[in-house]
Amino acid sequence: MVRTSLIVLTLPLATAVACAPGDAPPTLFATEVRDSAGITIVENARPPDGSRLEWRIGPEPTVSIGVVEGEEPYMLHGAFSSVRLPDGRIVVANLGSQELRVFDSSGSHLATLGGRGEGPGEFTSLVHVARWPGDSIAAWHTAGLGIAVFDSDGRFGRSFALGSSEKAIWLRPRAQAVREVGDVLSITAPEGADTAVVELRDGEGALLSSLGTHRGREVIVTTDERGSRYLRFKAYGRELVAGLWGDHVVASPNDRYEIRAFGADGALARIVRRSHELRAPTEADRAPYVEEQLSYYEGANLPEALVERARQEFETTPFAATFPAFSSILGDATGHLWVEAYQLPRDDRPGSLWTVFGPDGRALGFVETPDGLEIHEIGEDYILGAMEDDLGVESVQLWPLERS
Repeated sequence: MVRTSLIVLTLPLATAVACAPGDAPPTLFATEVRDSAGITIVENARPPDGSRLEWRIGPEPTVSIGVVEGEEPYMLHGAFSSVRLPDGRIVVANLGSQELRVFDSSGSHLATLGGRGEGPGEFTSLVHVARWPGDSIAAWHTAGLGIAVFDSDGRFGRSFALGSSEKAIWLRPRAQAVREVGDVLSITAPEGADTAVVELRDGEGALLSSLGTHRGREVIVTTDERGSRYLRFKAYGRELVAGLWGDHVVASPNDRYEIRAFGADGALARIVRRSHELRAPTEADRAPYVEEQLSYYEGANLPEALVERARQEFETTPFAATFPAFSSILGDATGHLWVEAYQLPRDDRPGSLWTVFGPDGRALGFVETPDGLEIHEIGEDYILGAMEDDLGVESVQLWPLERS
């Protein structure tokens, strides 16, 4: 039985242009909340174009870590993940050196953990760092898909794998995030499959609960003249977006604007939707797609013949039926969910545009984040992320966030 429980009208707190006396007020947008078989369903209208939440991101970062020349700890390469600890320290996973670099609240280097190698607490393919209960640090790498845990003083404590290490590596779970209680969100996406299994595992890697099987990347399997199979993915195809939102775990394909939130027991608890007009790619979108894909090849200094072959493949890759509805999600320290708008090709909008949802799933409005900032974490009063300048110099930055 479906029961409508609440309909509210939400007024955006700020608009891009202030209203002069006599102007019409900003457009109201509606939220409908209903219950269906114990699952809360929240239907949101799209906030008006140009509207912004009255949340202010500072004009410049208060902390910036990264230099073009200087001491080694401050020279970053592949700083794709960082986290802020409760005492204000910032830990950066630096892939280029396979190290965890620890900085104080002002950005001064304190310690370096890990390093390249196969010994205890060392890495060969570091990908992510996260907080672990008790002010500890967890870091994971793709070699064996193991997780290493360091205590609050940076001492290596232990490492563990998710699931059985006897399985082939493409059949093993991959860590995505750590919950406050020490559960690990993982995804298992076998090579060539267009579905993925989402699970919660405990601090030893054992299965706690399954969130089920979900639609993943749109895979195209082809066979070459020698009979070898290889994979491609549809141009502008969907992704399975997963992450944490307060006590919930989100697992949602992004080919429609629907956020599916699960409880720790694996049961679907909430569905949040927002009005969104899906658009289909056209051949005018082919060139930006090819250029973006080839940038990964050209940056790796691969043989010209290999790059040309890749170009031919990308120029014939089938399009997805529609562009994705959103790019990524981030749950912040106050229980809000930030959903990043998918940036269409040939759209030169500066910065990323996020729809912010309250802890109850109600859309509150848009927030625009600094241009080029790849956000790693959103705290109560800060945004932490990575930036790369025109010279390719990387930095990890802490920006102030003021919520009205």
